[in-house]
Amino acid sequence: MIRSTDRIRVMHAGTLPRPQELFNMTLSKMLGQPVDEDALTSLVRDVIRENVGLQIETGIDSVNDGEVHKFSFTHYIMERLGGIEQRKPKDGPPPPGVNGRDEIDFPGYFDGKPGFTGSGSNPSVFVVGPLTYTGQTAIQTDIDNFNAGLVGHSPEETFLPAVTPGTVEHWLANEYYPTDEAYLYALADVLHEEYKAIVDAGFLLQIDDPDLPDAWQMFPDMTVPEYKKFAELRIDALNHAIGDIPEEKIRFHTCWGSYKGPHKHDIPLVDIVDLILKVKAVGYSIEASNPAHEHEWTVWRDVKLPDGKVLIPGVIGHACDFIEHPQLVAQRLLRYADVVGKENIMAGTDCGIGARVGHAKVCWEKFKAMSEGARIASAKLWG
Repeated sequence: MIRSTDRIRVMHAGTLPRPQELFNMTLSKMLGQPVDEDALTSLVRDVIRENVGLQIETGIDSVNDGEVHKFSFTHYIMERLGGIEQRKPKDGPPPPGVNGRDEIDFPGYFDGKPGFTGSGSNPSVFVVGPLTYTGQTAIQTDIDNFNAGLVGHSPEETFLPAVTPGTVEHWLANEYYPTDEAYLYALADVLHEEYKAIVDAGFLLQIDDPDLPDAWQMFPDMTVPEYKKFAELRIDALNHAIGDIPEEKIRFHTCWGSYKGPHKHDIPLVDIVDLILKVKAVGYSIEASNPAHEHEWTVWRDVKLPDGKVLIPGVIGHACDFIEHPQLVAQRLLRYADVVGKENIMAGTDCGIGARVGHAKVCWEKFKAMSEGARIASAKLWG
């Protein structure tokens, strides 16, 4: 992974803008409707190529494919698993969602808002037999499409994201394995193949884990010690999925669910930072710019970032369409440089920007502001 040896490098967390035509085609494919695969491939590569150019133009050092071919940054893995079955959801109340504790405190706020597990239907995908990885063709297609989009460009670093066992567990209900541990480690074995394919293709692997903080909301009756024991099993399963892949090839991203809502009951960073640092990765990308979590830069006054590791705080956000001022971005970066060292930080985003802001132009302007803020901070730090 690239390091901030002479200036603060800049990255983002994943999703990038895509045209409505591509969204419609990916939705149709997810629903099992017929799609012209040649036309889809051509469009995907065109969009990736454009987005790669825009990432470089807006100052992004670590470039990805924008996840533009995936209908969802989590559910894509459903197409790559054997041993699962999709059917009508079970009757009964839906399970608590990633806003569960907030939903108790703010009755009515989430009514009718799409995308909240607790306000939607019960899981409709089930593990009914031994899990297997069937995604060899799919991941190779991702790699080929990204390589096609990179033609003519020479970014400093390239990465592809993948999800964690705990995140998949949110929507894939276990009906086969006897224990949570057996289920999570089976998921880990499957995901290892996805992870290894990305690294073997020469890309940095970014592991996306909103599960670590947001599952806290899903279990309102848990105490912090009980939750940490619950979460540690999921982190152990993730490390099993990583296996022997070198830490230097892995960046870990986590956030508190990315939904636009109160976030009053998010678990504090200080309560899970030890679990974050347990992940076998060289870089840790953590949501840090929104009103619920910006204050948590002070956690790093008391928690030592391990030697050789890189902290990537979110310095721009996805939760609103305000364009962060570059001076604000610089201030945020200088705080972190002061507590962990200028060589040990990169500028990052709270979560994927592209699909969550009101217009594609907003995404690219946010990136420009982040890059300019990193330049301002770098000038103060390196002269």
